Amino acid sequence: QLQASGGGLVQAGGSLRLSCATSGFTFRNYHMGWFRQAPGKEREFVARISLSSTWTDYADSVKDRFTISRDNAKDAVHLQMNSVKAEDTAVYYCARSRTGGGRSGSAYDYWGQGTLVTVSS
Repeated sequence: QLQASGGGLVQAGGSLRLSCATSGFTFRNYHMGWFRQAPGKEREFVARISLSSTWTDYADSVKDRFTISRDNAKDAVHLQMNSVKAEDTAVYYCARSRTGGGRSGSAYDYWGQGTLVTVSS
């Protein structure tokens, strides 16, 4: 199970920290990713992180503003969102991958229910 939380209303330029609590599988064996879907738009890749945090990868639109991290002791992955913009408004989903992740959603086999982030300008 993947349970995303931490969403809410934030002003442009502010910060928000999303968390994804997991259970029911061996978390350290999975790469993890964050995706988002804005109203009326396709789901898009945001960030991903390897098994032991050796590497991370970000969409150009969030690079240098967002930071993905994971805690293998607590089976959780986080997304620190700084300097948020109106275009960051979306439902954010965490997902897991055994195959190294990737920027395509098809590389992920299980998804959380999502948490809504609304940025006011």
